[in-house]
Amino acid sequence: MKQGPDAEPAEVRTRPPADGAALGVALKLLGIGPLLILILLVVGISLATPNFLKPVNLGNILAQTAVIAIVAIGQHLVILTRGIDLSVGANLALATVIGGLVFRVADSGPLVMAAMLLAGGAVGAVNGIVYVFGRLPHPFIITLATLSIARGLALELAVGHTTMRGMPIEIAFIGGGSTLGIPNSFFVVFGVATLVLLMARAMVWGRWIYAVGGKPEAAVQMGIPVKWMLVSVYVISGLCAGVGAIILAGRTEAASPLYGNLLELDTIAAVIIGGASFLGGRGHIGHALVGAVMIGVIRNALNLLNVDVFFQMIAIGAIIVLAVEADVLRNHLEARVRVMQSGRAS
Repeated sequence: MKQGPDAEPAEVRTRPPADGAALGVALKLLGIGPLLILILLVVGISLATPNFLKPVNLGNILAQTAVIAIVAIGQHLVILTRGIDLSVGANLALATVIGGLVFRVADSGPLVMAAMLLAGGAVGAVNGIVYVFGRLPHPFIITLATLSIARGLALELAVGHTTMRGMPIEIAFIGGGSTLGIPNSFFVVFGVATLVLLMARAMVWGRWIYAVGGKPEAAVQMGIPVKWMLVSVYVISGLCAGVGAIILAGRTEAASPLYGNLLELDTIAAVIIGGASFLGGRGHIGHALVGAVMIGVIRNALNLLNVDVFFQMIAIGAIIVLAVEADVLRNHLEARVRVMQSGRAS
């Protein structure tokens, strides 16, 4: 028997192999937990109210969730790098106002959409550049500032400081139209998610994101252009807010400085509920989409059941807490698995 200070701890040496298998199963369940919860929610709600599974209602859920899903994709990339973007809601509002002002000058769908995307990307670029090259300790600071600045600009620029009616027919078709009974906004979400997924999986840029989020110091030592990579992530988050502005403006056929209120919380909730980690370096685009759909399903169900609207906020908050605790539990289980693996290796 091995003696002395190098001896293996008894609990590691005698732990049965089944213990490791149980931990592995637990980790897998935590990994697919959000999807399982969503499935159980759908089953439970469909039993509680028969109206839930009606095609019209499912279409409403997809349409209402589209904006959160699109913006959550950008927020997901930011959180992967251990950051946060609090400006997305105000950015979306400003983008719709810019688009509304352009529409008053020229009734051109492509021009109005380009203006919204440019406005969203510009705010994202400001966030990234000031955070990185201003050497701020955390992106919370600059994105909180641009939240206030963008909202103020939206209110100042909007004609009459209020909602401006009217949008080009192309934008109305994208945000409010449907094809074969499926909202067109769903196809936009699918297209953006596919594009970002390909960028994250097929390009070295995607591997850089996970490297920076996982171990920032090691990423610098590896020669990864961390600064410009971070700027690009915030620009993409801003562009996603611009796409969300197109969808929302099209659905309402209006531009408003009041749009996007608390959207930043919804998108952060979608990403965390979906299983991503605030510690960075872990997550999948699908996680953000599952989280966004879960939020949409919960709100829709509570509306169908005539539950007070304020309870929706309580429900979403409670789910966020559970999602964060699940992430803590996953980290704890992974640490135990590593200890067991190192014990067997020695």
